[in-house]
Amino acid sequence: MSQHPRKPPWIKIQHHRNEDFHEVGKMIQSLHLHTVCEEANCPNRTECYGNKTATFLILGSVCTRQCKFCNVSKGTPDAIDPQEPQHVAQACLHLNLEHAVITSVTRDDLPDGGAEHFAQTIHAVRETHPSCSIEVLTPDFQGSASAIAAVAKAKPEVFNHNIETIPRLYQQVRPGADYKRSLHLLEYVKTLNPSILTKSGLMVGLGESPKEVESTLRDLHLAQCDAVTIGQYLPPGKDYYPLADYIHPQQFEEYRKMALKIGFKHVASSPLTRSSYHAKNMVHHHQKEEV
Repeated sequence: MSQHPRKPPWIKIQHHRNEDFHEVGKMIQSLHLHTVCEEANCPNRTECYGNKTATFLILGSVCTRQCKFCNVSKGTPDAIDPQEPQHVAQACLHLNLEHAVITSVTRDDLPDGGAEHFAQTIHAVRETHPSCSIEVLTPDFQGSASAIAAVAKAKPEVFNHNIETIPRLYQQVRPGADYKRSLHLLEYVKTLNPSILTKSGLMVGLGESPKEVESTLRDLHLAQCDAVTIGQYLPPGKDYYPLADYIHPQQFEEYRKMALKIGFKHVASSPLTRSSYHAKNMVHHHQKEEV
């Protein structure tokens, strides 16, 4: 397998920068906010900004872990901004969002990993823009039951935590993370509040086999994970974990069918699928089913 596979035509992204794209960017700057769209160099940020949506990155922009796939800055984080929850809420109101995704860097330097800050942000959005559904995409909080409970108690509609890759690749791709710990987090959320939609995401193209993907999907389903996203890994640069291969769209369709057959309620699987891409559609479809 080539170390540098040639980018296939289905990976190319159409950039449409309209007035909404620029409005979102200006507003985020004015409120001193971060988005994972920019920090992680997401390939869909132009489309999402153009649709007046963004995934807010709280707890700063510097991560305490050294994951080999992620473009977010790593090192010593800054102090938490106490105004950040209200700024996120103001942004949600200003954009009239129907669904807000709130994620963060990993903050192993904080006693609760930033869980209370997540809860405060959820509460601020609820108070400021109550019609907006909320999805959190959290780190693992080092498996702390009290930290996980603090976020679940704030009652986001969706609790997302990405498994990211198959267990065989964890040491190389996710040093500092633990496969079973991530599965336990998802299962624990469901025991705390069965009404919360639990969700996880998986990257492919790092050298995993379809059988390994299937095994990981089965592990997630056993952990009572309701929804899953599967997308193509795109290394941010030459110093990151190497790309093994571009996965064909037909294989993504096979993964989608596989996940539905295993029992997931909602599945998004395509080369450009990301954790929060079209997240609004997934949660609103789920809400309609529950009525």
